[in-house]
Amino acid sequence: MKVSARNLIPGKIKEITQGAVNSEVVIEVSPGIEIVSIITKHSVDSMGLKVGSPVKAMVKASNVMVVVD
Repeated sequence: MKVSARNLIPGKIKEITQGAVNSEVVIEVSPGIEIVSIITKHSVDSMGLKVGSPVKAMVKASNVMVVVD
């Protein structure tokens, strides 16, 4: 698959919490660094996502904010 997004972050699925409609997918991109995504249960099932599966988190945002203390 080719996509135009530059923000593809490789990782492995650490945890999947399935709800009735949506599922929370936790992707570990580095030890102690996680990205959490909410996707449909249907997407989890149709992609065959399992704990330990290698995936890429694709970030699509028009703005990224930078914050300092």
